[in-house]
Amino acid sequence: MTEIAEPIKKCVAILGAAKSDTEKFAALFMVTKLVKGKDCTDVAKKALFDSIGFKFLKKLMLADNVPNDCPPLVYKSVALSILTSFCELESLATSKELLDNIPVFYNIIEAADDEDDNDNLTVVTESYKCLQAIAQFEPGQKTLLESGAISKLALVYANKSFQTDEALRIIVTLCSKFGPSAWGEDPKIFNSLVTRIGLDFETDHSDRKFELCTILGTFLFTCRRDVILKTVENEIWPQSVYTGLNDILKSKIGKNQRDPALKLAAQAIELLGVEWTLNDEEKPKQFYLLLLQLAAIEVRMQMDNKSFNQAAGQAELLTACFIILELSVNYMATDQLDLDQKEKQQIYTALKGAFSGVMSVLTKLSTSEARNNLSGKDKSFAAAMVRVLSAWLAQETTAMRPQLYQVLPYMFQLANLTFQESRQYRLENKANLDAAEGPADVLRVMLPAMCHLAVEDKARQVLFKTKQDEVLYECLVFHFSIAHWKRPPVPRAERLKRMNEPEPKPTARQEDEMKDSRAAIVSLCNIFMNLTVLEVKVAEDSLLFSNLLKFIFENLPELKDTPDNLVMHGHLAVLGLLLLKQQAKKVKKNDFTICRYIQATIRFLWDAYIVDESNDPTALVVAMSYKEHWMEIAELWFLGMQTMSGVILQVPWISEFALESGWAEGIIETLRKVKIGTLPGNVKSAFEDLLCQLVEANPDVPAKLKKADALRVCRNHRLMELGKKLFGD
Repeated sequence: MTEIAEPIKKCVAILGAAKSDTEKFAALFMVTKLVKGKDCTDVAKKALFDSIGFKFLKKLMLADNVPNDCPPLVYKSVALSILTSFCELESLATSKELLDNIPVFYNIIEAADDEDDNDNLTVVTESYKCLQAIAQFEPGQKTLLESGAISKLALVYANKSFQTDEALRIIVTLCSKFGPSAWGEDPKIFNSLVTRIGLDFETDHSDRKFELCTILGTFLFTCRRDVILKTVENEIWPQSVYTGLNDILKSKIGKNQRDPALKLAAQAIELLGVEWTLNDEEKPKQFYLLLLQLAAIEVRMQMDNKSFNQAAGQAELLTACFIILELSVNYMATDQLDLDQKEKQQIYTALKGAFSGVMSVLTKLSTSEARNNLSGKDKSFAAAMVRVLSAWLAQETTAMRPQLYQVLPYMFQLANLTFQESRQYRLENKANLDAAEGPADVLRVMLPAMCHLAVEDKARQVLFKTKQDEVLYECLVFHFSIAHWKRPPVPRAERLKRMNEPEPKPTARQEDEMKDSRAAIVSLCNIFMNLTVLEVKVAEDSLLFSNLLKFIFENLPELKDTPDNLVMHGHLAVLGLLLLKQQAKKVKKNDFTICRYIQATIRFLWDAYIVDESNDPTALVVAMSYKEHWMEIAELWFLGMQTMSGVILQVPWISEFALESGWAEGIIETLRKVKIGTLPGNVKSAFEDLLCQLVEANPDVPAKLKKADALRVCRNHRLMELGKKLFGD
């Protein structure tokens, strides 16, 4: 005990010698003075705590049988005051004795309901201090979560107004630590808590409004989105958050007020969608336009003429503004917002200014020594810049091109890094993907912009020079593994036992991921189509493009024939045709995968148009299963028909598949039913070109078509070229 000061040694000795609780209690008043002195080191505190013993302090906190002249609260107050002092030590704050007695602190907090009673106020304050000390360390955080701290403290906040901000701070600490898993499956706790905070946020016009801004932002960021979005429609808190933010952003405010408001707005938009900003019935666009302008101005202010390090100092605020800008740009692209010319011009000017600032900072980073050594928050911020810039480039296809071509290799580098991290995370957490969000994949967000870039000569040069096509191929393979969901393999020992079990289905989370991966594959196919058509030599000779065609041959026939897969199926099929046309010389007739691929592709092209017997048996219409997606696949279908004709010209033996499947006669039989003069010109050309190529390629085709009554079809629909080939001049 050489490190312990003399007064503390003396106190330890007195506590050790105490023969009764009364004597020990008397010595505690000496302890309360000593622990606040400069001599009380961590070693000294530990010695004092051991000499008091937790059992005795707990006895005081729960004391009911006390002398008449001493209220129970005095015992509780002294015990809690001492515990608070000791809780600063990690060894004590995380000790089993203390953690096992967390419910004691809950009981004190829940039992107190008289704000004017100073004694009550003291014990509740000290209880919160103990809980806050426990919440500073990981073992304490885990125990608090397992003991139901969030639901208990949320109830305290929702029902009372007694020291409740302390309850909120502990909940914020736990949510920040554990993320969505802190909230559990029941949305009631979250909704009741956020409803109460939302009402306070809406009606409070003091500085506390901005504290609540930050708290609400944390809760919206960490909530279980899948759970909350199912119930949010009937809740009032989204309107409260809207009203509170509207009040703040329309007022004269400084940076300290504006920053938390923009961060909260970003979380609300990300959770509830851009539609949430259009809540005002009289002026639905006003708040949306205000928020967009403020976010754009903030980005420009923080990034114009700034270095990466200067901008990164405001990373949290800027990332929130990026979220607002990205989602707003994506929403405007859907044309759901009715903007007049003046509004469009104002938005364009604001966005161009903001994205010029982003481009400027990213360009400086790409030429600095730090570019390859980013880590932690700096790496995340750099990736966020690439992400928001990609959202803009997907819609704005002409702006800032010289700067873009300069910085594009570095954008690819950062995006590829996030893709690899995201893929690795998925591989390592296969068994538990529903538990938490993995790292963000910026390459996925960049794909729509790359569809446009693939059309630009300089951007394509950069793409091939940096071998980005190789990463895009990896990306396609990865997303196909998600989109083409298969039931998990059943261990051999369990197969018999589980034979009669119903077919397992993907979880809600897996279905969302499948949907996103299907969209990613569509974008990737569009990129590769542009590259195939515009870089003919590369598509002919490159090993990568040969492997891409092989991948499509092997995997397209495996896709399930479902409405969800139709658009993806069509894109993969037509990309395969374009590649097959370019690589016709390499194709081997005895390759069985080609056979299955062509059959799957014919199915996509054949099923698109039908004669609807139930409505009008003389009208050619788009099949019902295609109608919902026709905007996405109409051009694709015509390109597919045209390319199939070209493939048959170059690889004549493929015509055998069209004959064996019955497609050639099927076209004639369908057109025979169609009323004269009603066949759309572009559809007529597509069918006629294909049939003409089939006639040229395969001597068995004419007889089959004639037997199906091709003469009548050629006369009815004026298929002049086909008529000449079948029946001469």
